Amino acid sequence: MQQLEALTRPELILPQLAAADAHGVLCEFADQIAAAGLVPDADELYQKLVERERLGSTAVGGGVAIPHCKLRGLAQAVVAIGRVERGIDFGAADGQPVRAFFVVVSPSEAPAEHLRVLSTVSRWIKGRQNVEQLLALADRDRIWELLGGGR
Repeated sequence: MQQLEALTRPELILPQLAAADAHGVLCEFADQIAAAGLVPDADELYQKLVERERLGSTAVGGGVAIPHCKLRGLAQAVVAIGRVERGIDFGAADGQPVRAFFVVVSPSEAPAEHLRVLSTVSRWIKGRQNVEQLLALADRDRIWELLGGGR
């Protein structure tokens, strides 16, 4: 079973997202993932994430969203994690503002990997108070440790 920390890296943990709306959050993530050299074009990634949200909100309830998409030419799936202190409207069915984001970007050539990564993220979210602990941390290194990256 794949662990969440194996799918991300410290520079993809954004403990203090500055965005005030859904589009701003997606743009901030796209910029950061591109800056880390994992995708060649932040705008393309942003557009793919927006297209996916148009199909239906990726907010899963409880203040959590898992925006996701597939891109051609990616070497492997990647997860970026971020927090919004006050929360933003992300169209959650439970009406709660979203404060924790887990962005999943997978190679379009590997649909099974995409599902595996989404499953890994979902299991982590449902784990013992993981989301509450994540939301209580404002430091990238502490979040990395929570994910298991400090082992």
